[in-house]
Amino acid sequence: MRVAICGIHIESSTFTPYRSSADDFAVRRGADLRDRYPFLTAGAPLAEAAEWLPLLHARALPGGPVVAGDYAAWKREILDGLLASGPVDGVLLDLHGAMSVEGLDDAEGDLARAVREAVGPDAVLSAAMDLHGNVSEQLFDACDLLTCYRTAPHVDVWETRERAARNLLEVLAAGRPVHRALVHVPVLLPGEKTSTRTEPAASLYASLAELEARAGLRDAAIYMGFPWADEPRCAAAVVVTGEDGAEVSTAALALGERLWAARHDFAFVAPARSLEDAVGEALDAGEGPFFVSDSGDNPGAGGTGDTTAALAAFLRAPAVRSAERSVLIASLVDPATVARARELGVGAHGTFRVGGRIDARPPGPVELDAEVRHVLDDGEGGATAVLRSGGLDVVVTSRRTQYASAAMFERAGVPLGTHDVVVVKMGYLEPDLYAVQRGSVIALTTGGVDQDLPRLGHRRIRRPMVPFDDDAPRPCAVRTRTTRVAEAPAARRPEPVPGMPGPGTA
Repeated sequence: MRVAICGIHIESSTFTPYRSSADDFAVRRGADLRDRYPFLTAGAPLAEAAEWLPLLHARALPGGPVVAGDYAAWKREILDGLLASGPVDGVLLDLHGAMSVEGLDDAEGDLARAVREAVGPDAVLSAAMDLHGNVSEQLFDACDLLTCYRTAPHVDVWETRERAARNLLEVLAAGRPVHRALVHVPVLLPGEKTSTRTEPAASLYASLAELEARAGLRDAAIYMGFPWADEPRCAAAVVVTGEDGAEVSTAALALGERLWAARHDFAFVAPARSLEDAVGEALDAGEGPFFVSDSGDNPGAGGTGDTTAALAAFLRAPAVRSAERSVLIASLVDPATVARARELGVGAHGTFRVGGRIDARPPGPVELDAEVRHVLDDGEGGATAVLRSGGLDVVVTSRRTQYASAAMFERAGVPLGTHDVVVVKMGYLEPDLYAVQRGSVIALTTGGVDQDLPRLGHRRIRRPMVPFDDDAPRPCAVRTRTTRVAEAPAARRPEPVPGMPGPGTA
């Protein structure tokens, strides 16, 4: 089998002033792209089951809409690569599902449709996606197979991509029709209410493996949709695929109804507080580290990473100014502040105006009289400085980033566990942080990924929709498609692939 690999992976808030450009993306091609996938290393069962044709994959930290010209250039390179590769049996599409592009309402659908037109109707397209992605009718029609993560935080990223690849090869080898069904559910919730650490998401996602084990079913997926984009495609969705068309449709509708029935049961994965209350609770907590999530400016969902409300609030606290309590804020993006810190040097004191340069909502740049504690070059955050004022340490980066792993804190010289309070720009805590926390709250701050969705002002999503409306009707529409797969010549049929490995990490 000849299978191409391509995709663009980013989630984009349309409520942030930031624009994501080629400078924000890591782009891989050829052997470098193939090496990205653990299941395609030499000797791995899937690696030997097909001739893999890695074309292009671009991936970035979540941000704002992608600059139209950059998207168009990558799309053109993918299409040219497909045409130059000659006939292919399949395409593995490595996507997110919540990419926005200037001038487009359905970026992944646009890309998938173009790939379909390039490879023709007989090639099988299999998409691996984030569960916070959207499934538009255009995307569903273009792809023969779709699957997504089953955990949030996402600890099954590579398992999902491998499942998408394995489904693709097995469908090609079987040479039998495969059916798929799509059910949209009128629910659009922030990820912090749909974590699989808590109910009802835990049970909903845990049921998928049992569901797809039924005769005639191959894969079942629940997409929670992306709430921080104002596009008609943004909504929860269920996709089921398999060899029994009737069973596929029945299972998709039943799963959609289960999600709809739980629509009012989703709650924040941690206590949710106003910023003022979050500051007070954190400073009154006992043994740390106590985590505060500055959730409205989470760069892991598309926030700018430079709003300053949390910084200003902790600076006002007497216990922080006197260094009675130690607080770490990780991080704020501000290249000008980093440059000034490097110029002054470690140990020097200076006055800095920090943050508020991309998203200037009040209080805007915050004045900080501080000592330069550390200066480093970090692969993820770029040039980085740590500033200290009283009991407050602030990590300032020159590139948008998210401090989500223990290794990042170590590199910056502020290891987890050395501060009473740690303020991070995220929603639910990522695994390394969750493992060491002695308590946590989600601060309902404003920003491009505000958890209070009605406060953002959506205008173009389909209504009625929970939580924008008091309620929404039960899903009853099932969109179905069938792919007729030509039976592969015996000489080209891949050998059966052993069972998949356990969860991997992003």
